[in-house]
Amino acid sequence: MTSLGPLVLVIEDEPPIRKFLRGVLEREGYRLIEAETGAQAMRLAAQQPPELVLLDLGLPDTDGQFVLTQLREWYSGPIIILSARDQEQQKVTALDHGADDYLTKPFGTAELLARLRVALRRRGERASETVTLFQTGDLRVDLAARRVFTRGTETHLTPTEYKLLTTLIQHAGKVLTHRFLLKEVWGPGQVDETHYLRVHMASLRRKLEIDSANPQYLLTEQGVGYRLQTD
Repeated sequence: MTSLGPLVLVIEDEPPIRKFLRGVLEREGYRLIEAETGAQAMRLAAQQPPELVLLDLGLPDTDGQFVLTQLREWYSGPIIILSARDQEQQKVTALDHGADDYLTKPFGTAELLARLRVALRRRGERASETVTLFQTGDLRVDLAARRVFTRGTETHLTPTEYKLLTTLIQHAGKVLTHRFLLKEVWGPGQVDETHYLRVHMASLRRKLEIDSANPQYLLTEQGVGYRLQTD
């Protein structure tokens, strides 16, 4: 018997985008539930909890941010935001409120599928045993021994650099806002000290990337934060 693919709740009021998403995802074996409004989305999610949510912020009956916060009261699965190009602050707010990632409209098929794979893989990792060895490309981190290796050579990090890296690892593939990283690494009293983050990220890139000006792993999400690329 063929196993069923992941169930995705698409919350999007624009028919052409829903049609595009339906065609792409069903070809890849995903199952879909579709909602045009926030109220309909909340009802469908409660009736049949999905494994992943694609949420448009511009809904006709309510703010997508409100739907996000309502879902996050009980739903722990991945939520990927669909946003317009001019909604940078909306993206930051959504990520701070518990979204896992965002896609900027218009987006391509390959990017959409890659983001879904990463989000679902992270969900599976959270449900499994604690990971003690992280590896992507030629970057390897032994979390139990607190040792970092790049291209087979051990790399020394300061305590702050290591804390920043492990925070990114804990949320690998997800966009982390400046405020989130500052709170996690430096504490809640330092969430506005963005220069701390900028300086230490530059130092990490010099140590871990082949070309710090064109990073492969530690990616900047302009105006929003950073992502540890794993896919």
